[in-house]
Amino acid sequence: MKITGIEAIAATGRRTYVFVVVDTDEGITGVGECGLPDERAAMFGTVETVKELLVGQDPFRSAHLWQVLSRGLYFPARRELSAVISAVDMALWDIKGKALGVPVYELLGGRARDRVPCYVHVRGGTEDTARVVESAVAAVEAGWRHLRWGLPAQGEILQPRRAVRVAVEQFAALREAVGPDVEIALDVHTRLAPAEAVMLCRELEAMRPLFIEDPIRAENPRSMEMVRLRTTVPLAAGEQFGSKWEFRELVENEWIDYARIDLAIVGGFTEAMKVAGWCETHYIDVVPHNPYGPVANAAALHFSLACPNLLVLEQPVMPGSDLLDIVPGQPRWADGCLLPGDAPGLGITLDREAARRTAAADRLPQRFRRPDGSLTNW
Repeated sequence: MKITGIEAIAATGRRTYVFVVVDTDEGITGVGECGLPDERAAMFGTVETVKELLVGQDPFRSAHLWQVLSRGLYFPARRELSAVISAVDMALWDIKGKALGVPVYELLGGRARDRVPCYVHVRGGTEDTARVVESAVAAVEAGWRHLRWGLPAQGEILQPRRAVRVAVEQFAALREAVGPDVEIALDVHTRLAPAEAVMLCRELEAMRPLFIEDPIRAENPRSMEMVRLRTTVPLAAGEQFGSKWEFRELVENEWIDYARIDLAIVGGFTEAMKVAGWCETHYIDVVPHNPYGPVANAAALHFSLACPNLLVLEQPVMPGSDLLDIVPGQPRWADGCLLPGDAPGLGITLDREAARRTAAADRLPQRFRRPDGSLTNW
C-alpha cells in the first residue's frame, strides 16, 4: 500500500475544525484532526509543505513517517508542524486499523478499560455564580459525574486577585450544589502568575478539587516547581506541549499530578503513547486535552481506552452533537462515559464535500486584558 495524496479540509460546527485526509492506492482513506484550528492558513500551508514527504510512502510505517515529518525539514517540529504531524499520525493509524479490520485501540495494545470516564464543560468565565451553578446542576442531572469550569472574569477584563476570590466562592457554591461525590476541576488557562496561582490552590485545598488545570503559563516549565512545592492540590498541565521533550521537566521532576496530553498537538498516537508510558513510571495519570471536533474526539477515545494510566477524558459537549451528518460513526456516550465501538480504524468516516460546504471564515479567539489595558493569556 502507498500513500497517494494528503489534503486539509476545514469544517464548521460548534467551532471550525481542520481535518487532514490521507488517501492510498488501495482505496483506504484515513482521517485526522489538527489541534490549532484557529491557525487554519498555517495548517493548510503546512500540509502542502509535508505532502512531498508522504506521497509514495507506506502508511503502515507510521513510526518512521513520524520521524520523517518531525525531523525531515531540518528544524525540529514545533506547534504548527506538530499539529499537522498529529493529524497525519491519526490518519495513518486509521488506515492501518481499516486495512486490518480492527479498531485502533486494538493496535495500541487493546482495551485497558471497558469505558472512558469523561468530564464536561459547564458555564465558566463569568462572575455570575448562579449561572455557573445552574449549568453544573443540569450537567449532573444529565448523567455527568465530572465537571470543569473556567476562571471567572469580567467580560474581557481579568483582574487576578479578584478572579481568585470569585473562583473560591464559586467552587464552594458548586460543591454545595452537586454534593461530595461529583468531581470538580477548575481550568485557570495559564492566566495567573505563580504567586496568584499558589493563593488560589491553597484556598481550594479543603474543597477537594479533582485538579487545577494550567495554573500558570507554560513557556517555562521550571516555574511549576514553585507552585508544586506550596500546595497539595492536584495540578494538571501540558495541553500546549508539542512533543515528549516539552513534557520532560514536569514529568521527571513530578511537578504535576496529571498530564494534559493533546493528541492533536503532541504528535498523534505515536507520541502520546510514549508520553503516557513515561508518565506511568512517575505515577502521573493522563487527562487528555480534547476540546476539538469529532475526529480528534474519536482518536482521544481510542487512546483513552488503551492508556492504562488514564484518569478522565475531556469532553466539552455531549458526543454526537456536532457534525454528525458529516462525520458519522461518532462515539457513543452513557452515564458520563464514552463507550468503545468495534468498527475498524477510528470508527468514523468523513464526507469531504459536505465538510467543505460548512467552512466559515476564521475567527480569532477572545482576548483578555488586565484592568490597566495590558494583555493577559487567553
